[in-house]
Amino acid sequence: MNTNVINWRHFDFWLFGAVLVLVIFGVTMIRSAVAGNIELTTETNLVNRQIIFAVVAFLFMFITAGIDYHYWASVNRVMYIITAGALAVLNIIAPAVFGSARWFQVLTINIQPSEIAKIVIILVLAEYFTEHSGEVGSIRRIFRSLLYTLGIMVWILLQPNLSTSIVILVLWFALLWASGLQIKHLLLFSGTGVVGAAILIPILIRLEVIKEYQIGRVTSFLFPDPNARYGDQYNIQQALISIGSGGWFGQGYGGGSQVQLRFLKVRWSDYIFSAMAEEFGFVGTVLVLAVLAFVIYRCLRAARLARDTFGALIAFGVATLLAFQAIVNIGVNLNMRPATGLTLPFVSYVGSSLVSAMLGIGLVESVLIRQKSLDF
Repeated sequence: MNTNVINWRHFDFWLFGAVLVLVIFGVTMIRSAVAGNIELTTETNLVNRQIIFAVVAFLFMFITAGIDYHYWASVNRVMYIITAGALAVLNIIAPAVFGSARWFQVLTINIQPSEIAKIVIILVLAEYFTEHSGEVGSIRRIFRSLLYTLGIMVWILLQPNLSTSIVILVLWFALLWASGLQIKHLLLFSGTGVVGAAILIPILIRLEVIKEYQIGRVTSFLFPDPNARYGDQYNIQQALISIGSGGWFGQGYGGGSQVQLRFLKVRWSDYIFSAMAEEFGFVGTVLVLAVLAFVIYRCLRAARLARDTFGALIAFGVATLLAFQAIVNIGVNLNMRPATGLTLPFVSYVGSSLVSAMLGIGLVESVLIRQKSLDF
């Protein structure tokens, strides 16, 4: 009997279908966002680039799904060292773009190692917490897991890329909780983290690890200037106008005035949610977010069905990653939190982010393929 055939019967086609819908919708929205744009020639190529990224990302997803997820436990240290090394080298040799050195440029493609680092840290921490599942409450084990996290996070923070650094830290905390850490320990770490942040942030500001523009984003969020005509505050104002002008059913595809007249900046990535709200309205936006929520639910379902702790933690980590990025991106568009560079999963234009998210889906599918029972 062919075991591989039996295993592939457990492939989650509902999860795959939902992701496919989101990616196709994302390409469609990017096309609308850059339609008639004559500002930069490269921007008019975003649709073609996103299609190429999507094809490559789906290919990686199927390859990852076909590989037994237990294999990654045997090579995660190598992946960790390579990722940390790439991030360290990036800080030394990569040119700063918009004040931040985040990409390696290969021909005409920008590769962002911090996106792959999200998946690597999920695998590393999942394997570590599985290996030491009986010692979750040990301060020594918790501290060591934090060191693993900081080994990746520090290099991302130095780019500087504060938002992705926070994502890495959230993944550590989420997997620590999912591995069975008691509530009293969670409260202790939360309190310690708040105190530590209060002490550390002024030091990081003085050392210029946290840059002036990042401080400005927080300041403009807390004390907005209603007369701002440029910068993050202006972008937020245009995003809110776009969302409000969409109403219940939107102005129609390609009909959003804020989008088509280019008042809304970075509308194909950071603010694609606002563009979506203007063109498809509240109803259309809720439908898209419902599909995204369904993807996250299927990842959590995979965590429940996983045959072992390692698989469960991987699926839970991917669900946390997608959920946190979506919440932050939407929060920025709604002016509920300071501006960041986090994109809307599967929808926004960023090739490395799309590939990273699809690798995560591939890992979840790998967990499901190798579970014992099949149910909906």
